[in-house]
Amino acid sequence: MKIEGEKRYGLLLAAKDSEYVKNLYGGYFNVFVDALGDEGERWDLFRVLCRALGGKVAKANTGWDIGVRQVKILKENFHFIGFPHQLDEIPPALSIIECHQDEVWEVPVGAQVIAFSDKTGVEMFRFGDYILGIQGHPEYNQGILINLIDRLLSNNSIEENFAENVKLQLLISEPDRKYWEKICKSFLKGRMV
Repeated sequence: MKIEGEKRYGLLLAAKDSEYVKNLYGGYFNVFVDALGDEGERWDLFRVLCRALGGKVAKANTGWDIGVRQVKILKENFHFIGFPHQLDEIPPALSIIECHQDEVWEVPVGAQVIAFSDKTGVEMFRFGDYILGIQGHPEYNQGILINLIDRLLSNNSIEENFAENVKLQLLISEPDRKYWEKICKSFLKGRMV
């Protein structure tokens, strides 16, 4: 059965909106839709984690991962609708904003790891052609990350020295947001944009 009309997408969120993001963007949902959405689409919000698919998620043994991190792409597992003939456009490693203490320890049965980093073994996975999990935050900008760092520092989740080092790193590091947007839109919409 083919459905005509609007295209619908589901967004899986695991974090509560910060006051900063609510005031500036209207919430994380809007940050995602602004980054990935197109006119005429409907986006629905769900709050679930990888473990809902049967994977295992736990605190990272190495502690917080905050800042801009290089993620290595496993191109042999990267083929999905919209990508097979345009894979050469994606570099072998991409920078992404990270802000998490938990990580995927085991992907759901049937899922494929498609990216990893020196800190996290599962940076990105796909589950068929309909679910794409990304550990980092392709939708975040540096302003959102700095606000999160300040929140974590103010509630004593991270130490001041760590926070300052991450902020200094942001002065010399930029995430590859355009490539991440291209990957996400290609996966979601089955086309290279």
